[in-house]
Amino acid sequence: MTNETIPTLLLNNGTSIPQLGFGTFQIPPEDTRDLVLTAFETGYRHIDTAQMYRNERGVGDAFAASGLGRDEVFITSKLNNAFHAHDDALTAFDQSLQELQVDHVDLFLIHWPLPAVGKFAEAWGALEEIYRSGRARAIGVSNFQPHHLRRLFEETTVVPAVNQIEVHPWLGNEEVRAFDAEHGILTEAWSPLGRGAVLEDPTIVRIAGEHDKTPAQVVLRWHLERGDIIFPKSVTPARIAENFDLFDFELTEADLSDITALDRGERIGSHPDEMNNTGR
Repeated sequence: MTNETIPTLLLNNGTSIPQLGFGTFQIPPEDTRDLVLTAFETGYRHIDTAQMYRNERGVGDAFAASGLGRDEVFITSKLNNAFHAHDDALTAFDQSLQELQVDHVDLFLIHWPLPAVGKFAEAWGALEEIYRSGRARAIGVSNFQPHHLRRLFEETTVVPAVNQIEVHPWLGNEEVRAFDAEHGILTEAWSPLGRGAVLEDPTIVRIAGEHDKTPAQVVLRWHLERGDIIFPKSVTPARIAENFDLFDFELTEADLSDITALDRGERIGSHPDEMNNTGR
């Protein structure tokens, strides 16, 4: 299987993004290079990292060792919470480019809105400058609620290309997804497997058995068919391959409905209005 199998979506500025990628959340810096190389060898061409993860250098090392061209890999990183002030955001972005060892990223996001700090619109102004400079092919946000996005619409110019939010079968986050879609913003689902918690749900286990697939593959396929961009993470080569093997089956309408009906509004991460950690 090659990366040509991976479907792509168009961002609101015309940039193409692979719908399936490889996530690096909680991958130790010392392991990142080898695991990202494994992902490249499997066929992944979309890598999601962040300043907060402290593993951008490993992503950059893997890309440098991969032999792939810059236009063959879609790289996303995110602004750390301590750097929402305009000049701090610009400096932090420059540091990301140095760590990744590239002259541009494909997508750069504000990681959390931090509403109690109240500077996310100022940070977005810095991202707009980065976007206009060509050093980010697209810019977006992560963990933004509709009221955070409305403030950006009122105070800034560029509509975010994506909103990366917590989405999995136990948290459909449908209100935010619908708001995103209404405004031409694609939704990226972080923790698409609910950190593994949803994989023992009887409905998902049943559907997996009917398709001769694993519960993880069924959940990831559910995301793809509803239009989410996903980047599952694993530190196990076999799981990295399993999470990529999603394109030889389709879920039925009944399957999709049954999985969507599992939504219980259950978060595994912080609520965006309550996350105010400005530390690094």
